[in-house]
Amino acid sequence: MVTYSDRFLALTGGRFGRPKRIPHWEHWSCPDAETYITGIDYYEHPRLCRLKMAELYPQLELPVPERDEPIPRPESLMNGRSSYVDEHGRRRVRWGDSLSSHWNWGELFKTPEDVFAFSPLKQGDFTNIPVVESRDYRDEEKLYREYRAHYPVEWGDEAPQGSTASVSFYNTLFMWPLLTFGWRLFLRTCLDKRFERIMDEFAELSRRVFTVFARLPVNFVVCHDDIATSSGPILSPAWMRRHVFPRYKEFWRMLKDAGKTVIFMSDGCIDVFAEDILACGAEGIITEPYTDIRTIARNHQRVFLAGEGDCRILLANDPVEIEKMVRRMVETAKIAGGYAFCIGNHIPWNTPAQAVKLYLDLCAELGRLN
Repeated sequence: MVTYSDRFLALTGGRFGRPKRIPHWEHWSCPDAETYITGIDYYEHPRLCRLKMAELYPQLELPVPERDEPIPRPESLMNGRSSYVDEHGRRRVRWGDSLSSHWNWGELFKTPEDVFAFSPLKQGDFTNIPVVESRDYRDEEKLYREYRAHYPVEWGDEAPQGSTASVSFYNTLFMWPLLTFGWRLFLRTCLDKRFERIMDEFAELSRRVFTVFARLPVNFVVCHDDIATSSGPILSPAWMRRHVFPRYKEFWRMLKDAGKTVIFMSDGCIDVFAEDILACGAEGIITEPYTDIRTIARNHQRVFLAGEGDCRILLANDPVEIEKMVRRMVETAKIAGGYAFCIGNHIPWNTPAQAVKLYLDLCAELGRLN
């Protein structure tokens, strides 16, 4: 008889039973909080610090470094400045225990005609093009071997029953043109008829990826696309329902037919799109507190949800408000089929350490469901 973890039960939306405790899915990026909580300097002893965190808060499931050599402090990398410009002229800011990646997306394209002249399929190899998922998509079998190498050989073609083994893809579809061309050129060109061919070709690249994912020994696939800002959709529902959601439905049917649970992840307020996303086949949504997560929980009884926690409350460091937030999250968890504590808009490096500890302790204290 398989004993399912709370995390597995939550991720599957309660289809295999209710978890006893609410698990976490945190966007974790606050080393100073780890130092404060453990009493071990994260930068001097990153492995020892994480081992202590795992002892104190195993529910976080934070990765533990293999080595314990000191790592540079971000302040030393930035030389006391608020931001850093690298040798390529790309601006970076502090992010977690290091510096952010750059956001100079689309720097290879200058005009709309550059966009319309581009063929994603002819390019194929995005190894040296900064699109987050910068790899070679020309050979599907090679792509499969690259992904398959991350999972135990003895698993064969299927992950063990009850395993939370997963794979994720950042550029499900919407991110492809956004990252390839940059915000401005994407928005200037996306309504042109000529852009339809480009979306078709990006969809083929993603189709290859999800064909590979269907073969992997994983039980969960996280599909990421930032389709909204904090105020709502980036492009109209009509555009999304023509160019994006039909492809989601195709890709996710492929994954579900292979026995995978599909979880969709997006920044912003996706209230307008929640029903579309679930109708396309997603069985979970991870988003930000700008989205009305409780309404989704009320309307869909077998869906995993995360992202209701708000970093703005942690940043304010008001214990009363932090407790109110955690209690609200617990109430939503009682409604939802599956739920995880998650500060949806991140736990950034400058979050007060005391607020982070209080949040974790309250989750541990209040997060029992039965």
